Amino acid sequence: MNNNLKKVNQRYYPVLIALIIIAIVPAMTPLQAGPDGIDWKNYRGNARLTGTTEKPIPSNPAAKWTFNAGFDLKSSPVIYNSRIVIGSGNGIVYCLSMDGKLIWQYETGNTIEAPALIHNNRVYIGNLQGTIFCLDLDNGRLIWQYECDNQVSAAPNIWSDGNRYIILVGSYDYYLHAIDAHTGEGLWKYELYNYLHSAVAIENDLAIFGGCDGYLHRVDLRRGDGLPEIEIASYVAGSPALDEGIAYIGDYDGTFTAVNYLRGDILWQWTDEERQLPFVASPAIDGNRIIIGNRDRFVYSLDKKTGEVQWRTNTGSRVESSAVTDGRQVLVANMRGDIMLLDINTGRRLWMFETGSPVSGSPAISGNRIVLGTSDGTVWCFGN
Repeated sequence: MNNNLKKVNQRYYPVLIALIIIAIVPAMTPLQAGPDGIDWKNYRGNARLTGTTEKPIPSNPAAKWTFNAGFDLKSSPVIYNSRIVIGSGNGIVYCLSMDGKLIWQYETGNTIEAPALIHNNRVYIGNLQGTIFCLDLDNGRLIWQYECDNQVSAAPNIWSDGNRYIILVGSYDYYLHAIDAHTGEGLWKYELYNYLHSAVAIENDLAIFGGCDGYLHRVDLRRGDGLPEIEIASYVAGSPALDEGIAYIGDYDGTFTAVNYLRGDILWQWTDEERQLPFVASPAIDGNRIIIGNRDRFVYSLDKKTGEVQWRTNTGSRVESSAVTDGRQVLVANMRGDIMLLDINTGRRLWMFETGSPVSGSPAISGNRIVLGTSDGTVWCFGN
């Protein structure tokens, strides 16, 4: 299982050339924001999936506009160059302006639950038929498509070997797929023991992700090796967040785990002994805090080093949407349709808005705007 990474392209480069490329090409974090710091190119804001924004989240936002997509929105929006991209349950990818006007739409032929990724003015997104589409951000034109053998519910991530960009996306066909971002050519596949529902996080040239097989998987992207798996649960649906060699991840058993993914050992685990309900959301990281919502209705702030609960706030309904933080406030949403801002130090509620429809996707932040989708097919935009 550890060596089942299959590479189609077997070209190797001298070590000296590889080191020069690494020094020259700042490609290991391709999802960082542009010069103005306002872009949100994947559903957690960066390749490490930390759910953080450098720009302040609007502190007392008002609803600016809505857009009716006509069907359930489980896909999280992404934003680049003043364009919002979101997939719908009706199989359509929508591209909207920042004032809520439709720029283009693309019909994929099947339900979309996965968030998109934007890179180099291209949109990458998968649907439940198992097709991954590469679209032109300017006009929605199809550039290429790639077929998996089962549904895609995971957001893509992207990494570069210094020579090309590689899309990494999981499928229910038990594989993590590596795809050439430019051509759509399949490069290699890494096999799990079960479905891959979550996105992969990338740090230190490693892809880190939990599978529905209950393992935390580690793929060395430079050497092309799958490192030994780390058993953490019976089922993992959410994506990890990475910070300085540590992976933070919740699971369906109701346990939250911190793993040193470089050494391969578990640092700590936390479970609410009274409830033990699933973690479906992905965590956000800020300073010494891990922010994570649970189906028990609570949002938790855990100490990053020990797992000790710093505070917890009852939102009133299940939390499946992943939190976003700017270091001062925490933006969360629940399955009753409430969107709220919490004080990051105390968990005290600072602001709330009732959309009236469940929110399972994660919000996107761009400048002074908050964008998210709801189950009744509405795209909401909030701002000051």
